[in-house]
Amino acid sequence: MVERHSPGPEEPGFNKWPIMIVLISGAFVAILNQTLLATALPHIMSDLNLDANVAQWLQSIFMLVNGIMIPITAFLIGRFTTRGLFLTAMGVFAVGTAICSVAPNFTILMIGRILQAAGAGIIMPLMQTILFLIFPIEKRGTAMGMFGLVISFAPAIGPTLSGYLVEHFPWRSLFYVILPIIIIDIVIAYFILRNVTKQTFPKLDILSIILSSLGFGGLLYGFSTAGGSGWASGQVIISMIIGAVTLAWFIFRQLKLEEPILEFKVFKNKIFTLTTILGMVVFIAMIGASVILPLLMQNMLGFSALESGLMLLPGALLMGIMNPVTGRLFDKFGARWLAIIGLAIVTVTTFMFTNLSAETTFMYLSVVNAVRMLGVAMVMMPVTTAGLNQLSNDLIPHGTAMNNTMRQVAGAVGTALLVTVMTNNKLPDQGIDGLVHGVNVSFIVAGIFAIIGLVLSFFIKNSRPGMADIK
Repeated sequence: MVERHSPGPEEPGFNKWPIMIVLISGAFVAILNQTLLATALPHIMSDLNLDANVAQWLQSIFMLVNGIMIPITAFLIGRFTTRGLFLTAMGVFAVGTAICSVAPNFTILMIGRILQAAGAGIIMPLMQTILFLIFPIEKRGTAMGMFGLVISFAPAIGPTLSGYLVEHFPWRSLFYVILPIIIIDIVIAYFILRNVTKQTFPKLDILSIILSSLGFGGLLYGFSTAGGSGWASGQVIISMIIGAVTLAWFIFRQLKLEEPILEFKVFKNKIFTLTTILGMVVFIAMIGASVILPLLMQNMLGFSALESGLMLLPGALLMGIMNPVTGRLFDKFGARWLAIIGLAIVTVTTFMFTNLSAETTFMYLSVVNAVRMLGVAMVMMPVTTAGLNQLSNDLIPHGTAMNNTMRQVAGAVGTALLVTVMTNNKLPDQGIDGLVHGVNVSFIVAGIFAIIGLVLSFFIKNSRPGMADIK
């Protein structure tokens, strides 16, 4: 049965904040779930008798399915009601979590992870779309700042919580902890979530969904495995070729269809294109901290996994705290100067990671990383909001799907590129400092991306607070 639309956000009696809390709770458990498993992998490997290559698929499959689901959320948002889609996505996520919590073997655990990823892939872009539809343009920065607080806070506590749980309880306790939160969120959402998205009933184009899955899935798999397997390995080359060819076919098909699954015409808006590129550049630069620094600390400087997690914690917490602040500043002043100052901070602090050595201290890494994350917080949500603000309401679902997809691709590309640079520039005959040399070179590459972002940020010009235009 098709549900009637509830009153729009401008009508009296529409309380936005309870709806936002429900959405943020859903996003929180989705992201927390993504970060919980990394620390627990050794325990899962031991319990289920898996080697590292097989166990890593528990992480890889989540990213792959997530990346496949995100591009088709614009179609799903047009096809189903807000309530129906959110409750279904959270329901699928809950079923996947329940399966993981009782999984007796690797196969069942993989099925649970696939269902979790399918639900999470819908939740993130759907949440952003709803926020943009229920908040007026002058309040969107604040709303996105709250969203940013959650997506920063969840990864900050994930590894520490996971480390504590697997030390004191079986690894399945990770899923016991988040399952009740999901169920409570579903129950509350059932009673308070309104239908705010517009049902346009787009036609289902099976070929487009297949091409999207193979295109984005192939590229994400290729880039995510290139860092470990090497760019010349057969699986990387084949998956990249399949991904590139099918993605080109997918884009060409979307431009021809009257009702595309994903609307690439959003890139006709120069500011949306610019801010999407800026978001990708910052994401690539940011990846250096979350991937390269733990490898440096554990494999070269002799720190434990817990210590490397604690080193990243102040930066993640600072980024989380600053997101609501930068959201309010965006609503007041716009994105331009936030982006310029933020990218200047990111650039300087990235180059401060290019002179590391065997004597580099925990405090130095922690403080520089924290300041770096402050810069990231000044850029990420403001530029995303500025870009999406340029789109009409009917294009916002396509804009949020495109934004999230491009960020996924940037994350995979950034990780593969920086890990490859680090590996290829090690000097093993020079001891620890020779190994750290590879890390320094990888941060030079990350710094170049940050400089590109800084230059691009000068092309944003605020026409009025909360809006942006091209210079």
